[in-house]
Amino acid sequence: MSLRNPYGDFEIIDPQAMRALAHPVRLAALSWLQRNGPATATQLSEHVGASPSVTSWHLRHLANFGLVVDGPPPDGGSDRRQRWWSAVSRGFRYEMPDTPEGAQAGRLLRAEMINQSLEAVQQWLAETEPGLEPGWSRVAGSANTRLVITPAEAEEIESAIEQLLAPYVQRRDDGETPPEAGSVRYLRMTLPEATTPPEGSP
Repeated sequence: MSLRNPYGDFEIIDPQAMRALAHPVRLAALSWLQRNGPATATQLSEHVGASPSVTSWHLRHLANFGLVVDGPPPDGGSDRRQRWWSAVSRGFRYEMPDTPEGAQAGRLLRAEMINQSLEAVQQWLAETEPGLEPGWSRVAGSANTRLVITPAEAEEIESAIEQLLAPYVQRRDDGETPPEAGSVRYLRMTLPEATTPPEGSP
């Protein structure tokens, strides 16, 4: 794992893969597999809002770009009639391409990722937040901080955050999870503001 990829995420460099993953069903399916482990298209369908056949088609499309793979049942069963799908890594990352076509694909993926993050927040507020234990309720929340920084400094901040979080991302695989630990989702958004005033402004 490198300093630029401390979690060992799958790195997407193909704009076509970015465009493919920008589909809501595909992104939701990949996210579910990364979070929960192997599943069949039928099992996934109820979580991604598509029929089993449509979900299967989208999974095969993701497999074309190496994001998911199919294999035997995870419990070692002999029933080969169903394809079990799994994500190739716990997460993925990409950098905005330099070409106009690539940048368009990157923006499509960015938009869908933000949309699904916002939906996850609303679902958390409705289904999870009301039942949190006091200790977890105290640490839950969000922050909205405006910084005055350069692009290079923004990259340094992001790298520092990832290095700080890396041990907690990896501890599940290392078998070092404390008994009182729980799953926590950190959503980070970096939103540079306009550097020039809108047309027609005074």
